[in-house]
Amino acid sequence: MRPASTTAVTIALLTAVLTGCTGVDRAPTPLPPPVTTATGPAITATPPPPVVPTTSGTPTQVMLRTSGGFAGRGDAVTVEPNGRWTAVDRAGSRRGGQLDPADLGRLTGLAADPRLAAEARRPTSSTTCSDAFSYRLTVGGVETGFVDCPADAAPPPATQALVKLLLRTTGTQTR
Repeated sequence: MRPASTTAVTIALLTAVLTGCTGVDRAPTPLPPPVTTATGPAITATPPPPVVPTTSGTPTQVMLRTSGGFAGRGDAVTVEPNGRWTAVDRAGSRRGGQLDPADLGRLTGLAADPRLAAEARRPTSSTTCSDAFSYRLTVGGVETGFVDCPADAAPPPATQALVKLLLRTTGTQTR
């Protein structure tokens, strides 16, 4: 019989993954035209936050799964193309927020970095650490990751930069 915490984590991760699976393309919402009144100047609507492009130029979702460590973490962070993020911890607790425009711009640049695809194609190797954190990053159809073990080879730089940004901006730091 599975412990309740393992079942809760499994359900939370499946929910997070399936929430992003829709058959509908999400295009950016166009801005309404400026509105003029008889008594004042034109008022322009605030533009929506930018979207995260992939190398193909299409907006995409970014997902980070963290596992391992001494306490046995199992967290997932999902960032939607508009910068809204949701974090689910191993107990199933959910919280969310919105990336500020500067961080969303950094995320946009890192998600479009062609090194991510190259890093995803590199062969994986086993780690020499027993209690290290493992990071799996999915950007569109590209999945890459690394184990944060000082004794292993250096983590892939683009993947590591994106992981650090997501951990910092969503408050899911593991150290």
